[in-house]
Amino acid sequence: QVRLVESGGGSVQAGGSLRLSCEASRLTFGAYYMAWFRQAPGKEREGVAVISSGAYSTAYVDSVKGRFTISRDNAKNILYLQMNSLKPEDTAMYYCAAGLNPPMSSPRRFLAEEYNYWGQGTQVTVSS
Repeated sequence: QVRLVESGGGSVQAGGSLRLSCEASRLTFGAYYMAWFRQAPGKEREGVAVISSGAYSTAYVDSVKGRFTISRDNAKNILYLQMNSLKPEDTAMYYCAAGLNPPMSSPRRFLAEEYNYWGQGTQVTVSS
């Protein structure tokens, strides 16, 4: 069965950086769009960033633009999220997700229902 395993979370002070990774197995990784979502306690899951299957296109939620960078290595089946200038409001569980064809030109690209497979998450905590 498909597995997505996130790593790289942790606790940092505001202004710090973290790099999340998501390793995929039993998935034709290069055929899937990949995304990062996050969910803070008491809040809905939120799409953060998405990257097309060939890494030609990316999109970000406004709150992370200029601070986060999504990338992928299709040869290694790994998705990344470089997070810089972290803020306390970035504190959440971060999940990676794989979808066959989320509409990149539509806000639906950040809807959880557009993605077929999910990891278990990695916690990111940013202190002020």
